[in-house]
Amino acid sequence: MAILVDGTTRVICQGITGSAGAFHTKGCLDYGTRMVGGVTPGKGGQKDPNGLPIFDTVAQAVAATGANASMIFVPPPFAADSILEAAAAGLKVICAITEGIPVQDMIRTKAALGSYPNSTLIGPNCPGIITPGWRVSGEGPSAKFEGGCKIGIMPGYIHTHKKDAKTGKAVGIISRSGTLTYEAVWQCSQLGIGQTTCVGIGGDPVKGFNFIDALEHFAKDPETDGVVMIGEIGGTDETLAGEWIKAHMRKPVVGFIAGRTAPPGKRMGHAGAIIGGADDTAQAKMDSLRRSGIMVAESPADLGKTMAKALSLEPALAGSR
Repeated sequence: MAILVDGTTRVICQGITGSAGAFHTKGCLDYGTRMVGGVTPGKGGQKDPNGLPIFDTVAQAVAATGANASMIFVPPPFAADSILEAAAAGLKVICAITEGIPVQDMIRTKAALGSYPNSTLIGPNCPGIITPGWRVSGEGPSAKFEGGCKIGIMPGYIHTHKKDAKTGKAVGIISRSGTLTYEAVWQCSQLGIGQTTCVGIGGDPVKGFNFIDALEHFAKDPETDGVVMIGEIGGTDETLAGEWIKAHMRKPVVGFIAGRTAPPGKRMGHAGAIIGGADDTAQAKMDSLRRSGIMVAESPADLGKTMAKALSLEPALAGSR
């Protein structure tokens, strides 16, 4: 199984005629995602190079295609309005890839999303979400997959469906960092550990879907055997997630916190990655996660093997080498 998206999800791209939107729409199509159209105001009635219909509004796209998810590549000044347009049109999953959306815009947008409880916002400033499909042919970037859904910019071919996983295990992955999401996926895949769904929640201080939201979904998913949770300096999300895990989670969780060498008061990479106090540091968060019973990886290079240890797969993996 999976969380939020699967092979039946019907996806549109808001900003489909922009360079990034066009490029990643094709990437999602090539992976096997059911891309059904796109939205660019003023270009309704046209088709993109893939033959997908373009609409002037999200409401028109939903009415014509039955879409229930969106991938947003709209420029920052207009992206917040695009998120609310998607929610108003009834889309269940709204994945905002756009980075650089003003914080004030996102504060207002998140408040307004309270009126749309059936819509889930992933992002902004995130790589997206993927439920891996199973491999039907090929290897590497030329591989073909079925039954999956990729909404975003991640390299689909590094992900592994549970039925293709040599260990028969699969984990959920949640991360504030796009690059570290891919690193965790690659390491797990190389060790024969599949993934049910991978969610890049984004690095902005104001965002939609968060760690606890994802953990609640993964805890209920019978196909998810464990979870990798990747955080970073700044804010309290990781600490709160650790407290939730201690109280509610019965599956193994591996944690990692990026930014151990970051100086206080200086933003590092993501807009939300800034140490504002002693509890915001990487070491403080790692200590907090350990107190919550989470197995913490000391280095991003250890994510896969730490997950294998948490799943008690080390003897089997050693025997396969």
